[in-house]
Amino acid sequence: MTQLQSDERVVLVIEDDPDVRSMISILLGLEGYRVSAAENGQEALDVLHGGVRPDLILVDLMMPVMNGWQFRAEQTRDPLIADIPAVVISGGDRVAEHSKALGAADYLRKPIDLDVLLATVQRHMRAHPHGAA
Repeated sequence: MTQLQSDERVVLVIEDDPDVRSMISILLGLEGYRVSAAENGQEALDVLHGGVRPDLILVDLMMPVMNGWQFRAEQTRDPLIADIPAVVISGGDRVAEHSKALGAADYLRKPIDLDVLLATVQRHMRAHPHGAA
């Protein structure tokens, strides 16, 4: 694992669609964020327990293996990662309601508007200063 610079901001993207995952990762990388990616909730937990400490998690709700609901349940039960803010990504009708029920910091609707994505990430990075627990 590479050593993070103290000013490097990390986003964990949990998305099963490889095109969406890649698009988000590339865009955030171009904006200066370090991106870790996982294709389902179980893989994301493995990444988190492997030592990656993101400043923000973007999590899709509908995924195979472990969906976003299951991931958030596991995340909020684990004191080592429970405080990492999460933004729900969904194309469903009730994304705002689901986001609130999951205790998420925010939500993004699919298809994702790239300007809204960047503004949302930036807003939550400011709300949770780097290194703050």
